Amino acid sequence: MALFLISLKAWASVQTSSMAMLGSLADSTLDLAASIVVLVGVRVAAIPADRDHRFGHGKAEALSALAQVIIISISALFIGYKSIERLLEGAQTADAELGIGVSLVAMAFTMGLLAYQRYVITRTGSVAISTDQLHYASDLMLNGSVIAALVLDQYAGVVGADAVFGILIALWLARGAWLSSARALDQLMDREWPNTLREKFLAAAREYPELAGLHDLRTRTSGTHNFVQFHLWVPATWTVREAHDRIDPVEEKLQQRFPNTEILIHLDPEGHTDREGVLPSDIAEKPE
Repeated sequence: MALFLISLKAWASVQTSSMAMLGSLADSTLDLAASIVVLVGVRVAAIPADRDHRFGHGKAEALSALAQVIIISISALFIGYKSIERLLEGAQTADAELGIGVSLVAMAFTMGLLAYQRYVITRTGSVAISTDQLHYASDLMLNGSVIAALVLDQYAGVVGADAVFGILIALWLARGAWLSSARALDQLMDREWPNTLREKFLAAAREYPELAGLHDLRTRTSGTHNFVQFHLWVPATWTVREAHDRIDPVEEKLQQRFPNTEILIHLDPEGHTDREGVLPSDIAEKPE
């Protein structure tokens, strides 16, 4: 898809001399580079855990997302600079019909790709593909901006409209880079799950009396894989074998309810709390 759009927009950019079209071309070029990065990142992230990476390779997705952010940021700066230069020169575009036609074709193909990406994201929850989708979603706005710029520049006689839209496109790309970097950094910094998912897990845990002593809950996400660990109070009179015989079946049930999630339970004698590194809110989370 990216290769097709690059070829189409490169031809249109030469024919129309439109800065908005050039910005759209740059975005499609970035889409190609970003998609290659995503392909590598997703494939690496899918590699099972090994001796050197016991927690798997999921963070490769976040790294690939950050690589995309760098590419997008450089593009935004280039487009912004060229658009300002064009605005100061006061140059106009040519052959608006061609530019509008190319933009409409690009929008139609992009909508089909976005529909497929939404399906994949729903199935996998991939942060890398979510970031990649942002690029192609921006194409809809970018191509719409190209059409508006060409109409205003040639048919309405608004001098500089094309350059102004080029600047707006650069700002849009910069905003997308900022939003994409936030989610990737959350994974790399092992940010806690969103409150909705965290509360969903706690609500499920409360359904099992054996987990009444749950405390010190910690969560994180790596690629499409989730990790959750917590301490659990058990009667001090239980042997290690008895504790595992009672808790392991519950752990398996939770595992079935939260697929792609690694659950680690640390057993503590009832009333014992490891204070070091534990937040007050973690202790307060003991289910009723």
